[in-house]
Amino acid sequence: MEETVNPFTLPKTIPLFPLPGATLLPRCNLPLNIFEPRYLKMIEDASMTNNLIGMVQPLKGVLDSKTPELFSIGCVGHIEQMQHTDDGRIEIMLRGLSRFRIESELETTTPYRQALVDFEVFADDQTVPAHDCNIDRELLLKSLSSYLEKRGLSADYTGIETAPDEILVNTLSMIIPFQPSEKQAMLEASDIYSRNEMLLSLLEMAIASLNPLNDSEHH
Repeated sequence: MEETVNPFTLPKTIPLFPLPGATLLPRCNLPLNIFEPRYLKMIEDASMTNNLIGMVQPLKGVLDSKTPELFSIGCVGHIEQMQHTDDGRIEIMLRGLSRFRIESELETTTPYRQALVDFEVFADDQTVPAHDCNIDRELLLKSLSSYLEKRGLSADYTGIETAPDEILVNTLSMIIPFQPSEKQAMLEASDIYSRNEMLLSLLEMAIASLNPLNDSEHH
């Protein structure tokens, strides 16, 4: 039996935080360092209401204007932790709740953008799978190990090996520095199986691109 764990009533209107390369998925955590005045105001406002903000990527993968065109799919997160720093920043930890589709942006007086959103199409995001998703963990961890080795990085395999399938795939989809369009594709994947297959393909392509040129390519 699947368990519904989201204790929050998701509102029709949420503030938007456009950030290239930053995606959030349900039941995963995203640390953020807030320093731009309009987003400091957004965090302060959210902390006085429902602590919810919507993460969404700019369509072009860069912040090329004050109001860049956005992807239509994002994920709302709950501010679990918030700390003010001495230099005026706010450090927060967001916990993913559910993906959303932007229906329309609102005319507002706030310095940050707000939108009318729909959560219904992603209703399954608010339930925890009752069991692991039967992905090929061995293949995924092998690909991850090769990728990290090629990049000279390391990982906490104790935490990785004990994570449930859903959390493993979603966390890796969030933290591995793929291109914004690739991260968006994984965010929009219909289910964990599709996201895992996409993740494997992207890892394999990244590994291939990091391989040194073979002899035939030297001539």
